[in-house]
Amino acid sequence: MSISISFWETAGTEIFYCFLGFMTGCVLFFAIFWYWRKKSDARVKVLINYLEKINTGGQGLLMEASEDELSKLQDEIYKTVTTLYQTRDAALTQRNCFAENLSNIAHQLKTPITAISLSVQMAKERMGEPYASRIERQIGRLVRLEEALLLLSRIDSGTLVLDKKPVDVFTLLMLAADNLYELSVKRGVAVDVAEMGEAMINADLEWTMEAVMNLMKNCMEAAETGTVVHCAYEQNPLYVQIRIWDEGDGFEKEDFPHLFERFYRGKRAKDKGVGIGLSIAKTVVEMQNGILRAYNLPGGGACFELCFYRH
Repeated sequence: MSISISFWETAGTEIFYCFLGFMTGCVLFFAIFWYWRKKSDARVKVLINYLEKINTGGQGLLMEASEDELSKLQDEIYKTVTTLYQTRDAALTQRNCFAENLSNIAHQLKTPITAISLSVQMAKERMGEPYASRIERQIGRLVRLEEALLLLSRIDSGTLVLDKKPVDVFTLLMLAADNLYELSVKRGVAVDVAEMGEAMINADLEWTMEAVMNLMKNCMEAAETGTVVHCAYEQNPLYVQIRIWDEGDGFEKEDFPHLFERFYRGKRAKDKGVGIGLSIAKTVVEMQNGILRAYNLPGGGACFELCFYRH
């Protein structure tokens, strides 16, 4: 009997120590795992903060060196960020050089344009009005090109500053239509602005009106005499939408990929412009938290749609 009791006491003691050892091992395992996890989370947080700093325009590329399982990831992030900084700086340098060159070209055009204009005025009596008028039309094209190049240089260099204030959409459309009154009469195309209640956007009135005028002008020049260019707008909690469309044949399929490219003129272009009106309109709209797109209406006609987001 005593042997049996001793056996069970010994077995119980061994089981107890085995259980104690197992529990101790589990505690150590979870402690090590918790420590490793906490250290990894801290390292990941450091990397995330570093990327957030870079994304928000923070300066400084250096990171504290470390030797752990995430050190290779840190090195790759550092290399990628360094490359992106170098690429950005190179792109900014090229853009500023391009903008400066555009500005220089535009300023260089002023002198010959002025000289030619004076010569034309003096030659009108000798050459006759028809010949002088042809030259004056070409001078007008050069003047528009000069103004376009100066504007593009301001956009590319980032010196075009917009004074954003609350603007009533109906007032904006009416002002744009009034400024195109002479073209409207010349083309025999009316402009209809539907009054659809109050709708406000936060925008620069002058530049936004310039963008809208470019869109209206495009529709007028594509429309047939006796037709109407329509303007409408509506608002919802997310954005204010403006639509401008004509009763013409719409855009050519081949033109869609290039509509907003600089100096691109569609196959049906009838004016003597330089082809930057739509590009400038798109740039001005996007600088004011908006988007501009173009499409053909199911029943015919080209339509421009502007969306100005509230936030």
